[in-house]
Amino acid sequence: MKEYKIYWIKEEFAKHYYYKSDILYRFIREYHSKHSRNDLVTQFNFITESFPKYSLTSQLLRQSNNTFNREQNGDYIELGNKKGFISLHIDEKQIKFRCETLQDAESLLFPVLRRFHPFIFIIDNQYENFGWISPVRTSYNVEQVLYS
Repeated sequence: MKEYKIYWIKEEFAKHYYYKSDILYRFIREYHSKHSRNDLVTQFNFITESFPKYSLTSQLLRQSNNTFNREQNGDYIELGNKKGFISLHIDEKQIKFRCETLQDAESLLFPVLRRFHPFIFIIDNQYENFGWISPVRTSYNVEQVLYS
């Protein structure tokens, strides 16, 4: 099983670093490797939101497509259906989860996370894979006209 970490990035930073996700990845990786540095801890806490454990857990357990397996033990949750299985641990500032494929997470976990916040950043612990679980939303000013 592969292990991933998820972070809820505050909107102002997510918009700034959406297309610079490699910088965000390197920062989070350095934060975890040098956790004793106060400047990194302060910056990490400043750019990330805390996960609302109770409401997130209840929504995950109520999801209709999680019909096969629903188990909760404190901050640890197991979800599954006929197509896949995922186990996750919800901390204050990150969610660690394990699954066979990201398709399992796409069907069992990501829809609930997208309802909470569109700027969720995911990191693969084993490889240098990282990215956002939602595409960037662009809004256009109706009064603006673009000419070519």
